[in-house]
Amino acid sequence: MSGGDTMALCLALPLIGALLTPLIARMGENVREAATFVTGGTLFALVLSLVPGVLRGDTAGFDLVELLPGLAISFKLEPLGMLFALVASGLWIVTTAYSIGYMRGHHEKNQTRFFMCFALAIFGALGVAFSGNLFTLFIFYEVLTLSTYPLVTHHGDEKARNGGRIYLGILISTSIAFLLLAVVWTWNLAGTLDFRAGGILEGKADDKTVMILLALFAFGTGKAALMPFHRWLPAAMVAPTPVSALLHAVAVVKAGVFTVMKVILYIFGPELLRDTGVSEWLMYVAGGTVLIASLVAMTKDNLKARLAYSTISQLSYIVLGAALATPAALIGGSMHIAMHAFGKITLFFCAGAIYVAAHKTEISTMRGIGRVMPVTTIAFMVGAISVIGLPPMGGAWSKWLLALGAAEAEQVVFIAVLMISSLLNIAYLLPIPIRGFLFAPDGHEGGKVAIKEAPLFCVVPIVFTAVGCVVLFFYADNLYSMLLPLAGGGK
Repeated sequence: MSGGDTMALCLALPLIGALLTPLIARMGENVREAATFVTGGTLFALVLSLVPGVLRGDTAGFDLVELLPGLAISFKLEPLGMLFALVASGLWIVTTAYSIGYMRGHHEKNQTRFFMCFALAIFGALGVAFSGNLFTLFIFYEVLTLSTYPLVTHHGDEKARNGGRIYLGILISTSIAFLLLAVVWTWNLAGTLDFRAGGILEGKADDKTVMILLALFAFGTGKAALMPFHRWLPAAMVAPTPVSALLHAVAVVKAGVFTVMKVILYIFGPELLRDTGVSEWLMYVAGGTVLIASLVAMTKDNLKARLAYSTISQLSYIVLGAALATPAALIGGSMHIAMHAFGKITLFFCAGAIYVAAHKTEISTMRGIGRVMPVTTIAFMVGAISVIGLPPMGGAWSKWLLALGAAEAEQVVFIAVLMISSLLNIAYLLPIPIRGFLFAPDGHEGGKVAIKEAPLFCVVPIVFTAVGCVVLFFYADNLYSMLLPLAGGGK
């Protein structure tokens, strides 16, 4: 099977799975979930089979349909897309397992709709990952927005509907008002929307136009959650925890920062940004978002809200890497897509497990939670250390490369931003497991505490992703080798 055929099958599988889910669900929930596992496992195996070709530098892709001369729904595989596809397809399996434990443990309604929309979201994420031009990316970017809206509003109450309105309103308005305009303008300037190594805009526009276009792309990609277009992310925390994991780690926000990185690599070209300096303002916006969101996170007592603002901060690490546009920054920012995915999904899984087993959502009520849920709390600490960027967790490498990239660009201020942010990460994440272990639960001072973990289907994925944070530290060189072509702007 050719690489293009494999890519087509990767796109078809989650779509077919989504369409068949309501039919399969009639056979029972066990059959429905088994079918989801089979679909996810098959998809990940197919995506994994594409890796050797990418490492060899082979090109794979196909055009689905040509709508206008030179404008097709087109798919092409390259290292950055390969990374995103691996993250989305691999974590779909883990999140499916976790969803079974969470949805059943919390007796959630509309579970069939949940699994169907989740599969559609993975379809959208893979379309973004494999997109061969801006037009295709824009289409699947919107598919991802629309398919996740029912997940955000899953509970169906007034709070969920309000959160969903903010979610959909910000993401749709930014993509139509800014991103679509940027796509059309790029077509007009370059005569093509194809992703090409080194970019397509060099010599096609003056510095002022390039700067405006960059602003349209950066703020039009609302899923990247740059301030001030970030409110949709905390608003979406009304969704069930598996959806939060999807939003923060598997697909949605990663599609946002992936889009920013891909546009800078293959539309603007890193060399254009470095030579003209037009991305310096974006460095400061990203750096400001990193610090401000971290400070806001410290004020949140609700655990999911604290993690949401942590995500806003961490996403801007990737945007900062793209804006710096140096070889180390580009690789570091791209690696952070995977490193943050494993760290943050672990933290959200833990938050959901605490809610299912202990019915706690506020950090102030989680005194002694480590003694009641030791496995979950240890996993939380592992995820937190990875997000902070300390060895031996994967986040240490991506943050190191980002700092190195800032040094390459002679932007010392952003080395300071990264260091200060890591200290703030420590301040708002580590007190949770420390208080959980050092203090007895309220009402149990001096007495024994019974261990009560979440259901097994919740705990196993938590352990898996926590172990993944460690594995990524020791095997980061594999990711680095795959992403190394980005150091030359894709050349």
